Amino acid sequence: MTLTDIVFSDVNITLTILLILLLTYWLFTMISGIDFDLDVDIDIDIDVDTDVDIDVDSSVGTGVEASDIDFHDVSNTEVNQEDIVGKRKKPLKWWQVLLIYFNFVGLPFMFTFTSWIFLWWLITTLGTTITHSYNSTFGFIIMLGSFFPSLFVTKIFTTPFKAFFKNLNQDGDKPTEIIGRKGVSLSKISDNKLGRAEIKADGNILNINIKSLDGKEIHYNSQILIIKQSNDKLFYYAQEYKTNSIDINF
Repeated sequence: MTLTDIVFSDVNITLTILLILLLTYWLFTMISGIDFDLDVDIDIDIDVDTDVDIDVDSSVGTGVEASDIDFHDVSNTEVNQEDIVGKRKKPLKWWQVLLIYFNFVGLPFMFTFTSWIFLWWLITTLGTTITHSYNSTFGFIIMLGSFFPSLFVTKIFTTPFKAFFKNLNQDGDKPTEIIGRKGVSLSKISDNKLGRAEIKADGNILNINIKSLDGKEIHYNSQILIIKQSNDKLFYYAQEYKTNSIDINF
């Protein structure tokens, strides 16, 4: 029995194909930089002081009012555990706890997911090879039984990478400076309401969460200036931008 016969056996073929697809995704992304659109809603429901539910589905780690993200956003989504647990008023659901515990939150999602599939595939392949069960019912038991052990191994494997990804943006460079940049408001906001804005930074279009700096109304599709970031780093304070002058109140 050759290695090819083992990895493409009845038991291992599903994980093998999934792993090949993931490796193809990473290879194609690195070579071409092309993103694949895919709507994913993880819905962490982070509660903030204004009682606005903020989802994990956002290019900067938080979202507003059922925002959508594309495939590239999912692969680079990073939310700190303290931002979720420390600010919640409602208890986390069981699956949200699992996402946090196994580092699907706190690291780029696709990095953790790929690591998990690879380790699940490796444990299953080794187990079925040693027991010669890659084409038997016992092999399927090994594959299913490796589901949770592979998650724990993934947690151990990915934890050291948290420090590596902490200060990197989606392109692996230093975080993009947002403060002082101009953009366009995608929401009509006032007082303490949270909204969305689009800015251009370093040749990239970024979507961010904003609040009015002084509570004054910011109209939809109006030009804005980003003034500062909130203390909890969940959003930015902005004002409408006027070409003649702008009154900035810190």
